[in-house]
Amino acid sequence: MTTYLLAGGGTAGHVNPLLATADKIRSTETDAVIYVLGTAEGLESRLVPARGYELLVIPKLPFPRRPNASALTFWPRLQRTVAQVTDMISSKNIDVVVGFGGYVSTPAYLAARKANVPIVIHEANAKPGLANKLGARYTRHVGVAFEGTPLPHATFVGMPLRSEIENLDEQAARPVAEAFFDLDPAKPTLLVTGGSLGARRLNATTVASAGALVAAGWQVLHITGESAEVADPKLPDYRMIPYCDRMDLALARADFVVSRAGSATVSELCALGKAAVYIPYPVGNGEQRFNAAGVVQAGGGILVEDAAFLPEWVSSELVPLLADTDRVSSMAVAASSVGVRDGAQRMQRLIHSAL
Repeated sequence: MTTYLLAGGGTAGHVNPLLATADKIRSTETDAVIYVLGTAEGLESRLVPARGYELLVIPKLPFPRRPNASALTFWPRLQRTVAQVTDMISSKNIDVVVGFGGYVSTPAYLAARKANVPIVIHEANAKPGLANKLGARYTRHVGVAFEGTPLPHATFVGMPLRSEIENLDEQAARPVAEAFFDLDPAKPTLLVTGGSLGARRLNATTVASAGALVAAGWQVLHITGESAEVADPKLPDYRMIPYCDRMDLALARADFVVSRAGSATVSELCALGKAAVYIPYPVGNGEQRFNAAGVVQAGGGILVEDAAFLPEWVSSELVPLLADTDRVSSMAVAASSVGVRDGAQRMQRLIHSAL
């Protein structure tokens, strides 16, 4: 029997690969015991218990990026949290600590080192975060979702994917998706999504280009995000929805995708062999541009800056591309060439190698 402590939280980018890895362990190791380390404020506080795992809660400790009052108290607060996690490792008889980045991973790595427990890391972004940069100094077992991620001892494992994507039977799912979204079986589908919160430029440009896209012979499935401020153009073959809880069906029916370049999105599209235009989020440390670099270099995607994704670009570049069926097909094959469907299984093997 192996007892695991999986650490990660805050955002879906940390929580989802953690849960995918946990699910893979649970499905193949019937006697495994799995704990998840997180905070009371993060997404994990809802998703982890809902998935049937016990959540061990520690304080949220963002790393101070400038000298202020919080920075003065950070070190003693971190020491207290590390001691708390060290006690958890001892009392729960933890055999291995697996970190996925985010606030909780730093104390987890430091506590595991202090307790002489093996450390395994998964880095979901091509541009690694601070916690995993630190953790990679203490282990040789570092899994990365993208080739070329600059971490010591990096091993390419891909992204641990949720089971509904990993096991997706696209041919079987297509007619189900057509009924679910009211799509025409005879027409190709352009999927447009900016994530659960939406993307202002992406939404506005897509709506402004709706007529041209539909006139090109494509039907559009546009997932705007729940806070979007765009009106449905109400055109034939244009389906606008604020939120989609069946992304597996949307992806199964997608023949081309326009989206942000979050690590999970890029990984899922490549795993499923979906040609795409990627529009990186223009704010932050620029990791989305790096996430899409591999598939773009392979020829499976096109990178467009947020400021450049305008109706003029759609009419001059995207519409002619959608009309070129041979190019769309070759892009899909290229995307598939860099995709990984068994990232969770590869991550599980990496963990076993640390044990």
